[in-house]
Amino acid sequence: MIKIKFPDGNVKEFESGVTGLDIARGISSKLAKEVLSISVNGEIWDLTRPITADAEIKLFTWDDQEGKHAFWHSSAHLMAEALQQLYPNTKFGIGPAIENGFYYDIDPGEGVVLTDKDLETIEKKMLELARQKEEYRRINVSKQEALEHFNSINETYKVELINDLEDGKITYYRQGSFTDLCRGPHLPDTSYIKAIKLTGLAGAYWRGNEHNKMLTRIYGITFPKQKMLDEWLVLMEEAKQRDHRKIGKEMQLFMFSETVGKGLPMWLPKGTALRLRLQEFLRRIQTRYDYQEVITPPIGNKLLYVTSGHYAKYGKDAFQPIHTPEEGEEYFLKPMNCPHHCEIYKNFPRSYKDLPLRIAEFGTVCRYEQSGELHGLTRVRSFTQDDAHIFCRPDQVKGEFLRVMDIISIVFRSMDFTNFEAQISLRDKVNREKYIGSDENWEKAEQAIIEACEEKGLKAKIEYGEAAFYGPKLDFMVKDAIGRRWQLGTIQVDYNLPERFELEYMGSDNQKHRPVMIHRAPFGSMERFVAVLIEHTAGKFPLWLTPDQVAILPISEKFNDYAEQVKMYLKTHEIRAIVDDRNEKIGRKIRDNEMKRIPYMLIVGEKEAENGEVSVRRQGEGDKGTMKFEDFAKILNEEVQNMINKW
Repeated sequence: MIKIKFPDGNVKEFESGVTGLDIARGISSKLAKEVLSISVNGEIWDLTRPITADAEIKLFTWDDQEGKHAFWHSSAHLMAEALQQLYPNTKFGIGPAIENGFYYDIDPGEGVVLTDKDLETIEKKMLELARQKEEYRRINVSKQEALEHFNSINETYKVELINDLEDGKITYYRQGSFTDLCRGPHLPDTSYIKAIKLTGLAGAYWRGNEHNKMLTRIYGITFPKQKMLDEWLVLMEEAKQRDHRKIGKEMQLFMFSETVGKGLPMWLPKGTALRLRLQEFLRRIQTRYDYQEVITPPIGNKLLYVTSGHYAKYGKDAFQPIHTPEEGEEYFLKPMNCPHHCEIYKNFPRSYKDLPLRIAEFGTVCRYEQSGELHGLTRVRSFTQDDAHIFCRPDQVKGEFLRVMDIISIVFRSMDFTNFEAQISLRDKVNREKYIGSDENWEKAEQAIIEACEEKGLKAKIEYGEAAFYGPKLDFMVKDAIGRRWQLGTIQVDYNLPERFELEYMGSDNQKHRPVMIHRAPFGSMERFVAVLIEHTAGKFPLWLTPDQVAILPISEKFNDYAEQVKMYLKTHEIRAIVDDRNEKIGRKIRDNEMKRIPYMLIVGEKEAENGEVSVRRQGEGDKGTMKFEDFAKILNEEVQNMINKW
């Protein structure tokens, strides 16, 4: 008999060899139908894998990311089986589950070019195979066996992967006629997969290396019920309408130019004004929390990045060095702001009384992203971080965490991001070799983060092994208006850079000590944040932030001069207004400006011009009555001030 401990602390005895599916059946027939995977002592397993020793378990359903992961990973294998039958010369790369669905990178063979038209055929074959209820079988193999098998079927990509694997830790998964190199986990069988949608094709270099062959990447998503797929398709249609690239173009916020370069956004006047308002908003908050703003150069000497340790990461695979006429002198485009800020800290001797030192910068950085990875503002090669670095004593870490959490809370509330999750990333429980810093400091920092979340009443998921090598961190995932998750704010503790830059402060004991460095970015980057904000609001920004707050609509050309008079008055009262003086009917003007997502429309005609009034319409609410334009200006400014002051 073995002892199985459940998440609620209960312990039950089972026969050795019991499976997750057996345990689920013992609890209820409903759970047995819904369960998709199981964690055994923190490791995710197949439901059909025998448990032969005492263990702590947790069962996962579709409501859990771990359950979805097993479902979509199994779906990738199902798609691969369908491809193998439809296109027998296909060679397979990797096929992982991703946040929403799965993909498989394939080489379809000489002369075969897959198009969107082929996706429906593949879907039908997948459904046909799924109905056959093929079992996903886990098979342990030696490295030699694996190499012999995949060499025999000319799967060159799999052979390359196997060569990098450790003998004794290699497994196959087989369903039907398809065998794949895989760690799992997978569903018990294919019948769980009831609804399938292949969503698109893309090119992807093998192993992400531009020097390797370009493979075909097929994306897809699957569900246990057709109704779920139908709902998802409606959601995707809504997401298409909210696409920040589409709305950004319509609202004239930003642009890209192939001539300027891929992944290099240019902010247009309206987008620039919006971005500057966001920066000023954060500046006001940071001033309240005792931050000092700095400006650092867009490049740095090679020595700076050798010292920081970033050279190995960015120096070879990213941008090439900038050489000057001086022999041996090399510079790099700035990939992050942290090393520059460390040098600012070193500029003066520091005492324990000087800490914490909070340095902030809206610093533009450059990082190379492969062309295929670029996506609007969310993945670019040049972006501006709302970066800050806090240098503090170990005993100040918790307090600084609480303060940063306050700032992030203000930012999220102001943008109506009311639904967000937090993740605490800690060290691996066993493998501590890859981390730097003393156990004592790590324990202090990890405990400080946990306690800070508890004090704020923030429910945070703890993930072991997800910490950066230099320290634990807290990440914030925001859910937008249609339920999509975006990672935005982050807070990271760093023992690495203070060590590498030999940062010091004189303690109260007259001894030199190392400060702890906290990295923090509530927005993450200005580009990504604006992209997420556009998609969250569908371009209907909060009144204080929106590029154009008011559109003035004269009912005929006779009243254009009066419309301009109203506009100038509003502008003198810091209200962003435009005049739509096109020779169009008023109904058309109203519809067009509704489409432009302008919060207020002021209609002016003969009566309004005579009385110094405007007829007010609110976006999505319709007619709000007639009033003096001076009174309207007062009301709008009060509305803006009420929004700003509540933070």
